[in-house]
Amino acid sequence: MQASSSSSQPDGQGFLKAFADWARTDGLVWLYLFKTIAAALIALGIAMKLELPSPRTAMTTVFIVMQPQSGPVFAKSFYRICGTLVGLVVMLALIGLFAQQPELFIATTAMWVGVCTAGAARNRNFRSYGFVLAGYTAALIGIPASQNPDGAFMSAMTRVAEISIGILASGAVSAIVFPQYTGELLRSTVRRRFSSFVDYVSASLAGRIDRSQIEATNARFVTDIVGFEASRSNAVFESPDSRMRSGRLARLNTEFMAASTRFHALHQLMNRLRHEGSTATVAALEPYFHEIAPLFDKAGERVLTAADATHASAQLSQYRAALPKRVRETRDQLVASLSDAEKAASLLDFDTATELFYRFVHEMNEYTATYASLAVDTHSREKWIARYVPKTNLFAASVHGVRAAIVMGLLGAFWIATAWPSGTNLVLNAAATCALASASPAPTRMSSQMAVGTMIAAIVGMILTFGVFPHIDGFPMLCVALAPALAFGTFLTTRPAYAGYGVGYCIFLCFLAGPDNVVQYNPSGYINDAFALVVSQIVSAAAFAVLLPPSTPWLRNRLLANLRGQAVHACRARLQRLPGIAGVAGLRNRFESGARDLMFQLNALAGKDEAFRQDTLRWMFSTLEIGNAAIDLREELSALPDHPRFNTHAPWRTQTAATLKSVAALFERPDARRHAAALVTTSAAIGAAQAVLEDVLREDAPREERHPLQRCLSHLHFIRTALIDPQSPFAAYAGTSAADTNHPQGANHAS
Repeated sequence: MQASSSSSQPDGQGFLKAFADWARTDGLVWLYLFKTIAAALIALGIAMKLELPSPRTAMTTVFIVMQPQSGPVFAKSFYRICGTLVGLVVMLALIGLFAQQPELFIATTAMWVGVCTAGAARNRNFRSYGFVLAGYTAALIGIPASQNPDGAFMSAMTRVAEISIGILASGAVSAIVFPQYTGELLRSTVRRRFSSFVDYVSASLAGRIDRSQIEATNARFVTDIVGFEASRSNAVFESPDSRMRSGRLARLNTEFMAASTRFHALHQLMNRLRHEGSTATVAALEPYFHEIAPLFDKAGERVLTAADATHASAQLSQYRAALPKRVRETRDQLVASLSDAEKAASLLDFDTATELFYRFVHEMNEYTATYASLAVDTHSREKWIARYVPKTNLFAASVHGVRAAIVMGLLGAFWIATAWPSGTNLVLNAAATCALASASPAPTRMSSQMAVGTMIAAIVGMILTFGVFPHIDGFPMLCVALAPALAFGTFLTTRPAYAGYGVGYCIFLCFLAGPDNVVQYNPSGYINDAFALVVSQIVSAAAFAVLLPPSTPWLRNRLLANLRGQAVHACRARLQRLPGIAGVAGLRNRFESGARDLMFQLNALAGKDEAFRQDTLRWMFSTLEIGNAAIDLREELSALPDHPRFNTHAPWRTQTAATLKSVAALFERPDARRHAAALVTTSAAIGAAQAVLEDVLREDAPREERHPLQRCLSHLHFIRTALIDPQSPFAAYAGTSAADTNHPQGANHAS
């Protein structure tokens, strides 16, 4: 008996472990499926009980709103209500103005839908959904109501009531039935990202990671940053706890961008120094790099939680405080070991690298301190103004709007010319498809999948409407009949490769076969409606494929130009100082988040084109490295002391301004001539700044005059090394600019 009992114990534990694994993975899919169907049937039942004219609208709303986590449901519901109300007001105005002029009514409705579609493409996350609904609701309410203007107001009110029921049912089920909170996902994401970044830094500094791994890791960081901001903006709708930490989470994302950029710049500079054979400089710096990883250990274990990060933050603060004195001692030792011929170049490299190292330690300390602050409910670091700034191309967004307006205008003209009874469905669902698909990275594919899903829904809906519904009685049996059909489509939406099929199936199955209080068995009307839905989606897919398709090189090149334009922005934009935030956080935050957001969009458009993805990644690295150096340089220039040698008209200041101008011109339109010009002006600025530094050293000027000039020289030198980096996209122009490689170094920094 004892042997049997002991042998059964592991089996029971194995079963529980397997069940727990299933519950964390596939179990969540089945839970989401159950909750979605339950919410849809509850919304349908309430709408039928209230005898609203179109209960199917409430059920359709559930499939549009429902998400696996509660936060996105609340956020999506909020923006849906806002968009619905805006669309309602606009459509009532258009009906009042053009009820007797169908051509003008269709034209103005198409223009409004185009504006809303452009707004949806321009904005992000569920804010874009508000624009989608503002346009779609206008078409949904206005086009049918235009056939009966006298009842337009009551039709609009009942439609808003039906939508509201669907939203409330989704929110209630999501919040009550085994809720899955975005805040919990955020906490695990923050912990995972912090630990993975620390591991990445440690491995890179130890030389255990190659170029391909670095590129893959940084590409993943881009996706993490964009996704993190989306989750944060959703989590604020869930609970007071999420709202209390929202500012710190935004700050954490900003500081992670800054720390990852600084580290990559430092890592690339060290690679350049190794490539150029600066062995003495590299040997002097490497001991400092090996000291970073132990700072993130506590009692021999790697720091993971926010509570433990307090210890790492304190260690980083102590290390940072002791760093300047230690670096000065190392520099003196390096000076003593070098010959006079080697000092100029080696010490300039050393000072540039240590400046980057200072800044990386500072950014990492800030990032760790903010992560540690999440362990408590309230903290002073919550007061943060800067936010992630998405950078969607305005021209591309406008193309989406014009495309939607053209599709609606053409189908509206066809409806007016033919007087097709299902023309209302043809026009309003074309508006919905264009708006929904425009937010997808592959709208042609999304529209095509929705069309196929609608075809399947039409067949299933016909079986339900004419084969099942006549043989059942009562709402319970109606639920039994609908649940399996709805479950199939909901399951498809949980699979990314088939999400378009699932969206088309679920939404339009409800539209076609969703029962009303008085069911009408009209086969010809059903076929007409189904045909109109499929045609509207096929026309939308054709429009995305023919009218300036987003996957064509023109959009890629324009977005790539926007990415390079972030460096131009860093060189030219006004320095914006935000209250409560040190430095030029306004400009830097817009620059950092804008560059990564554009990279995220380019990565989505790249598809399977690995060569294009690698090229855009190299441009992102160059943009971030040189753009940040330009901002650092401009910040130092703006804070120089009041002395004639630092006057804006001083020769070295003029050369520095010329450097920023030539670098901006290079990123604006890169070519060999501009690259050579940027190298010449940068070398001239370095030489001029070194001449001033020699005067400062001879005069034994105070530290307040010496150190800002040294930092300016480091930023100029880093810009130059980035321009000649063999791994940068400027390497193609290096042959033309090779004559400039032997630039004058002049004097070097001094502490």
